[in-house]
Amino acid sequence: MFDQGLGDRKSPELDIKTQVLSVKKLTKAYKGGKNVLDNISFDLYEGEFVAVIGRSGAGKSTMLHTLNGTISACAGEIVDVSGEGNNVVTMPRKQLRHWRSQCSMIFQNFCLVPRLDVITNVLLGRLSYTSTWKSMFKIFDDKDRVKAIELLKWLKILPHALQRAENLSGGQQQRVAICRALMQEPKILLADEPVASLDPKNTTRIMEALQKVSSEGIAVMVNLHSIELVKQYCTRVIGLEKGKVVYDGTPSGLTDEILHMLYGDEVEQLS
Repeated sequence: MFDQGLGDRKSPELDIKTQVLSVKKLTKAYKGGKNVLDNISFDLYEGEFVAVIGRSGAGKSTMLHTLNGTISACAGEIVDVSGEGNNVVTMPRKQLRHWRSQCSMIFQNFCLVPRLDVITNVLLGRLSYTSTWKSMFKIFDDKDRVKAIELLKWLKILPHALQRAENLSGGQQQRVAICRALMQEPKILLADEPVASLDPKNTTRIMEALQKVSSEGIAVMVNLHSIELVKQYCTRVIGLEKGKVVYDGTPSGLTDEILHMLYGDEVEQLS
């Protein structure tokens, strides 16, 4: 079952919020350019399902990658409040590897290993917990294999466990990517436009899966273009405009005025 696949996590109490991340004055600029992220500050709590919205180029993907540590920030703090209190921005490379297991990432292009079978792709989520020589030979513990099977079963992808990842549809690959991320036993799950290229049926599957993950106490933050999906599934919205947070509140608070501020004339194209 799903709960077993995640380990011993329990759903958070509705009236208690446990902070997992503190972001303060986060800034990122590429060489010779303007700030892509401009003094961004917010806190993240367990069990939240946070949508990050804004037009293309607003800094949404850069923000998620910076939180994960795959893109380095120029200034500011990303503090692991629920852990050792370390600042991700100044973490050495070895420590970053552990952080990425706690703050896992789901990518729009899935980032699976095409020639490996599905279950091995899922088990790769345990690399940060496995010795170097074991990972080289793809040797995993039995309990990890059991966990991988449970997750694949939960997302109804188990019948494809021995197929190569490259032979799956986009929706199936995204479900495998979610399983791999959950194998890391993260406290934060980031998803960079996870449904952008999926049909409506698979979009619903992925959004419901992410919603279930957040209900288990994991903080989920996802980049989305569909305001309809934001209002249907998410509990909080962070709106970015030119690298700045211009909205941080509930989906119900997304008035026409705020949407116009975020998207300008593009607001009419939103669904």
